[in-house]
Amino acid sequence: MCITKTIDLKKEYFGSFDDKRIYLYTLKAGFITLQVMNYGATITAIEMPDRRKQVNNIVAGFSSFDEYMKPHPYMGAVIGRFSNRITGGQFNLSGNNYQLSINDFPNHLHGGINGFDKKVWQPVAETIGDDHCSLSLTTFSNDGEEGYPGNLNVTVVFTLTNCNEIEIAYKASTDKATPLSLTNHSYFNLSGFVKPTIKDHELTINSTYYNEKNENNTSTGKLLMCAGTPHDFRQAKKIGSDIGQLHRDMGYDHNHVIDGFGQGVQPVAKLTDDFSGRVLEVQSDMPGVQVYTSNWWDGSLTGSQGVPYIKHGAIALETQQLPDAPNHAAFPDSILRPGDDFSSRTIYKFSLIK
Repeated sequence: MCITKTIDLKKEYFGSFDDKRIYLYTLKAGFITLQVMNYGATITAIEMPDRRKQVNNIVAGFSSFDEYMKPHPYMGAVIGRFSNRITGGQFNLSGNNYQLSINDFPNHLHGGINGFDKKVWQPVAETIGDDHCSLSLTTFSNDGEEGYPGNLNVTVVFTLTNCNEIEIAYKASTDKATPLSLTNHSYFNLSGFVKPTIKDHELTINSTYYNEKNENNTSTGKLLMCAGTPHDFRQAKKIGSDIGQLHRDMGYDHNHVIDGFGQGVQPVAKLTDDFSGRVLEVQSDMPGVQVYTSNWWDGSLTGSQGVPYIKHGAIALETQQLPDAPNHAAFPDSILRPGDDFSSRTIYKFSLIK
């Protein structure tokens, strides 16, 4: 449903990092307020009303920049160069062996020690249109950074529409072949953390197969059928229904292969919270989505909602290339080459139960 309301985009000083100014951008359209900061190209808040017209922030984040300087699990950040894990931090490309930084022993995770989540992105454009507003941010990754080959230019554009959609569009180019998998790491609790966990949220995933993992939490290269397992979300079910069966991971931390990938933007997942009436639909042109239910949250972090973030307090739906793709020739190609322009879109569509 599209709503005719005033489109607005403002920025304010939020802090500094390495003598660079950090800004918090507030975008408003429809019934959504989106906040993004240029450190890590991070979504810090998504505010929307529930069925009772109570407005809440439905993503995990913090109210001050100083809190983002403390250790936290990638709250709302753009992840790169490569999301998820690369086995041993190693891959071979065009006959050359590459060793990436190890930051999740024994693997490379989410771009390494200083990935894109720790960069100060440069503002490129702020746009206000008749039915949308958008923010463009860009960053540069040097040849050899975290062990990756190639000088890489990356742009991310956040667009909020009066149809209550947030589109995240990624673009990139390189001068050497390099693995690339960009995603956003927002954690959603559609109750606005009024309910401390997402176990009662209903989830649907447009996926017949998921990636098998080994003892080091990386892909074996095999795809397993979701049917007959706790990972079967082809029909809507509560997240808490089978989560107790996943003892090793203490919850969901698995990548699903999206049915119909390769045909442009496809339905990925649908998340519904009956308590608040809020609904999130995710669409993307990426082949996979990592489903992570905050299994290691322990209440030690308190977010902008003023409540501790506890185990299973939120869910991340990370659209991405398949995990460890550079080491599995049968997976969709995740290598960006010189002369090619990478482009990808993920859309979050928000609504209320009718």
